[in-house]
Amino acid sequence: MMKRESGEKSYPIWLLFSPKHPIRHDNWTPVLSEIQDRVYREMQTRIDTSNIYFRNAVVDSRLVPNTLNWWGPEVAAEIDSFRKIVYEYKPKILFSLGAFAFEFVRRVFEIKPEKGPKAWSTINLGDEFGRSIENFDINKTNTIPLLHRVSASDNFIETHNYFCQKDGENYYHYVGTKLAEKIIENKDYLDIWIK
Repeated sequence: MMKRESGEKSYPIWLLFSPKHPIRHDNWTPVLSEIQDRVYREMQTRIDTSNIYFRNAVVDSRLVPNTLNWWGPEVAAEIDSFRKIVYEYKPKILFSLGAFAFEFVRRVFEIKPEKGPKAWSTINLGDEFGRSIENFDINKTNTIPLLHRVSASDNFIETHNYFCQKDGENYYHYVGTKLAEKIIENKDYLDIWIK
């Protein structure tokens, strides 16, 4: 059984995911690799990733809503619990992997209107990613959606194109580069560097 959480809550970078789609190193690691590459080229250092806070949005994968039981009372309790943790520790960057985790985070921050499971298509998550980068503010928690699954399939290229909104763009490079730019821009306000 996978642990509910790992890492340090006091670390400025958090990653929230659904227990139905646990952290897949073939999705998170390439994004992180692109960030690290860009950071190293510009700053000759790397982000210390050993303390990134990883957390399942809900304690049990059976609580993850589907189209029939979208956001039951158990999930509302999980949202309230996570909200308390977020407000106490105030992470600077809160990544959410996939539609469920993103809507969960929106509800933690009481962003309206609340959306259902079909609302967060790849293109809509891509739009939200663009907005989160455009509105990045180091003085608050920045919620940044990422895809929970980017795998080789029949619609692999379409997924990249929809999220990045540019034909032929590589999702990992696009996302990693955009994130690295914001991290580098705010390097003096983030205690995340390998010493």
